[in-house]
Amino acid sequence: MATSLFLGSQLAVNVLDAQSLLAAFGVLGVGVVMFAETGLLIGFFLPGDSLLFTAGLLCTGSGQQGVKLSLPALLVAAAVGALAGSQCGYLLGRKAGGALLTRSRSARLHEGARRAEELLERYGHAKAIVLARFVPVVRTVLNPMAGALQVPVRTFTVWQVVGGLLWSLGLTLAGYALGSSVPNVDKYLLPMVAVIVLVSLIPVALEVLRSRRAAKEGVRG
Repeated sequence: MATSLFLGSQLAVNVLDAQSLLAAFGVLGVGVVMFAETGLLIGFFLPGDSLLFTAGLLCTGSGQQGVKLSLPALLVAAAVGALAGSQCGYLLGRKAGGALLTRSRSARLHEGARRAEELLERYGHAKAIVLARFVPVVRTVLNPMAGALQVPVRTFTVWQVVGGLLWSLGLTLAGYALGSSVPNVDKYLLPMVAVIVLVSLIPVALEVLRSRRAAKEGVRG
């Protein structure tokens, strides 16, 4: 009876809610979600940014549900999940080509694929792979797109590791830092997550502005 109640509680988890996921699965859930969001196209809807930030905050014991996670274990799970997922997505794209995307009917997923391809063409492989980590949906589809477009394995691996560590560890440590310094920070979790997501998009916004300025200067020249 106890086992069935436990399983029922796990199945009742809201996968779109970071606190619900963390309360049910803890650090293991972070690793699984990171892998699914970056390695499997079906994971494009998962709350990667908010999950990392909230998990970092919960390492300070500031969660409303009394959940406290281990920071070292969390950092390892987040990094391993993000890096392994990205590499898996790349390998799937390299073997299956664009077939995985063409089978999907999700307009959001196809829009993400279009943006991912634009990033690769506009900024080159290295910069695009790093920037894509900070854009929801794009970080899911860029990996198989890079594989399908035959981006060199070494180039992809090096830069997905750089981008993956910046993203996963950066957001986790940001949540931990704020949870450690602000009393009762969990009361302001939702607006803070929104701010963190916006801040994570700054590198992409700066890159877009820089490219537009360069294009204007090229036209004038």
